[in-house]
Amino acid sequence: MNVSLMALWKEGRTRFTKLLDAAQESDLPKRNGDSPNSVGFLIRHIAEVELLFAKNVFGLSEVKIVAKTLIAGKDTGEWTNLDELKEISNYASEMLGKAILAQENWDEIIETKEFGKKTRAEALGRITTHTAYHAGQLAIILKYGS
Repeated sequence: MNVSLMALWKEGRTRFTKLLDAAQESDLPKRNGDSPNSVGFLIRHIAEVELLFAKNVFGLSEVKIVAKTLIAGKDTGEWTNLDELKEISNYASEMLGKAILAQENWDEIIETKEFGKKTRAEALGRITTHTAYHAGQLAIILKYGS
């Protein structure tokens, strides 16, 4: 089952990775109108939340993460280094993938203050759709933002 869920998550994440592959450093400060979040912020935020899920939801204790976008609570304009953003995004992919493969009971209930009680399978759905949701925002900003 883990292999199937891994395939599902990886395919869902392509909504994000294809945009990341196409992004240029000059795109990072772009916003869509009065949107509070820039391209760089969204890329960093996606990676951070994936890492938090790997560590706190799926129990992969080796994950190293300082969730700067969550700590700041807003876009501070500091997310302007594409290589660094790609590095943390790749690390997030590696760690969340490893965490998915390590799960043994997808029906087990977990509880977090952020989203309450969910099965591990529901939590996987949550992180997959979180990434896709913000990938949609990225796509719009990359196409129409300035």
